[in-house]
Amino acid sequence: MKILIVEDEIKVLSFIQKGFNEHGFCVDIASDGEDGLSLALNNKYDCIILDIMLPSLSGIDILQKIRSEGIEIPVIFLTAKDTVSDRVMGFDIGGDDYLIKPFAFSELLARVKALIRRGKTSSISVLKCYDLILDEKKRTIVRKDKIIDVTPKEFMLLQYLLEHKGEVVTRVMLSESVWDYHFDPMTNVIDVHINNLRKKIDFPGTKELIHTIRGVGYVLK
Repeated sequence: MKILIVEDEIKVLSFIQKGFNEHGFCVDIASDGEDGLSLALNNKYDCIILDIMLPSLSGIDILQKIRSEGIEIPVIFLTAKDTVSDRVMGFDIGGDDYLIKPFAFSELLARVKALIRRGKTSSISVLKCYDLILDEKKRTIVRKDKIIDVTPKEFMLLQYLLEHKGEVVTRVMLSESVWDYHFDPMTNVIDVHINNLRKKIDFPGTKELIHTIRGVGYVLK
């Protein structure tokens, strides 16, 4: 899952980013309203966390702009403004939730997960390819009755490949969807993770599922 956090308090931003990274999220960050708007308009996210009081553009401005562009990404406001009128305004322009500072990270995490689930109510939570099964809700991967232990990043990588089963996915697609915004696509990190994942799911006695398309990327089939 990929989220965007727009927050100008650097300590708060780092705290939230670290927490979501530890729970397997891919996180893009911005500490300025204009930068946050640019990221929101040019990337696909499962959820956006917006502070209201930001340099250059407020969280309200950002939300109004992305909604005017037809972007229906779930948005949760994270702010010190706690009056009823502030909350009502946030909901009126298309906000989905509202959390007052100071807050417990566990509550923010729970609210973000709830918003993402709500946005995916019609989607399938179990992804399959041949005899490989990934359960998004249980966070499990099984093949031939064997539970496969993977890292959070490997889980996200396999999830993305399964969502695009039969399609060639490029390294750029993977870097944008599974890794952070500032990820360097020139490194071999993606290849290393693919190789580690291949060793785990394409074990002896199974049909090879992850295929390398030389010079292009990978395909799961």
